[in-house]
Amino acid sequence: MSGTPAASATVRRRGYGSGSESKEVSKASRSMSHRDLKKLQEPVAEPSEGKWLSCHKHQESLLSSASGYSNYRGILNWCVVMLILSNARLFLENLIKYGILVDPIQIISLFLKDPYSWPALCLIIVSNTFVIVTLHIERKMAVGVLSERFGLVLHTVNLIAILSFPAAVVLTVDSITPVGAVLALMCYTIQFLKLYSYKDVNKWCRELRRAKVKTLVRSLSAPGLKENGEAVQSVVMYPGNLTYKDMYYFLFAPTLCYELNFPRSPRIRKRFLLRRMFEMLFLIQLQVGLVQQWLVPAIQNSMKPFKDMDHSRMIERLLKLAVPNHLIWLIFFYWFFHSSMNVLAELMKFGDREFYRDWWNSETVTYFWKNWNIPVHKWCSRHFYKPMLKRGMNKRMAQTAVFLASAFFHEYLVSVPLKMFRLWAFMGMMAQIPLAWLVGKFLSGNYGNAAVWLSLIIGQPIAVLMYVHDYYILNHEGPL
Repeated sequence: MSGTPAASATVRRRGYGSGSESKEVSKASRSMSHRDLKKLQEPVAEPSEGKWLSCHKHQESLLSSASGYSNYRGILNWCVVMLILSNARLFLENLIKYGILVDPIQIISLFLKDPYSWPALCLIIVSNTFVIVTLHIERKMAVGVLSERFGLVLHTVNLIAILSFPAAVVLTVDSITPVGAVLALMCYTIQFLKLYSYKDVNKWCRELRRAKVKTLVRSLSAPGLKENGEAVQSVVMYPGNLTYKDMYYFLFAPTLCYELNFPRSPRIRKRFLLRRMFEMLFLIQLQVGLVQQWLVPAIQNSMKPFKDMDHSRMIERLLKLAVPNHLIWLIFFYWFFHSSMNVLAELMKFGDREFYRDWWNSETVTYFWKNWNIPVHKWCSRHFYKPMLKRGMNKRMAQTAVFLASAFFHEYLVSVPLKMFRLWAFMGMMAQIPLAWLVGKFLSGNYGNAAVWLSLIIGQPIAVLMYVHDYYILNHEGPL
């Protein structure tokens, strides 16, 4: 028995002998399971009879931060299973209560009131007029027929007309539906941002140009072909980019920022393209089904509490609407920013596929808005934010101006199609400014990320209910 203390001391020395070894164990344990962690931390004892008398050692509980354990894969899987089961219950409850509400034929009525009248499509076709005007203004400015000042005036008038003309048509033509109006106004808004970028880049090219104006050359954006069918990649020089092919390549490319030489992929990957096209078709049908089966009944059931101003019921309906609304928004994000834009980029061999970054890890509101929609963020930074900084505006005012412009376009795309002006979308976007300050000032890490998710899950249903309530009152019960 005299050897027992010595053996125990040996065990203690070898298990926790040095601080560096403990650090290495802690670092390695972050990527190991509990079983591997126990094997690593288990002390190597010399064979003796003392090892049978001791079964304890100095160690932390597994859920303590000091244990260094971080493999929570099983808990994550449990959360996913619970999420599936809870939503399955909601789906089953919905089917029992309402039956099957999915009606593909009803979708057509959202786009057309009269099958022989297509006002939204005609409005989109007319938008080519503004594209041609922009191209010819740039061509005249490239050869010196128009001065910079007069050309700027013409561009300004053209850009204002791009936003005001479709709004006037939507507000005056009764045959256009709200959904059709939204699609048309989105096309015009995208065109406005693209042509603004086109104007700016060509202006920068004229400022940088030193040599005599060269003959128009074929643009990389509309490359030539070799005998074997491969694209001829050549560098485009201004004003060789001022062609219809170059212009329309840019208009259809999945970007808002113009360049003379876009990065191009060498070939079309057919398997990748087919996968993304399958995702597009499946997810768009899933979204339509969820809207008809889940979202519409939830919104309809929310009208009476809002009309009666029953605050407890209003909160309950808001929370009930938050789940389907957020799920549909997430599906829409994947459908649009990953599937659809990758299909378009693959068909056009557009090389820059960074359409989003890891916004789901956002710990601040500002980080979310910078990373969830990269094409818009690049445009705002390149053509709005940085030019204001160059003119001497401070960063805080420039950021406020960016949110103000974003708020205007959000309200433009909602109020004009609904033909009512309530400013809910505008105020919701402007509310992001104090929210960003509060989250950045008082929250960080996981708490900041939770605050961002909460603003997304709760904020959108509030705006949806406000507009639906006002639209319902305006169109079914007379003006407010």
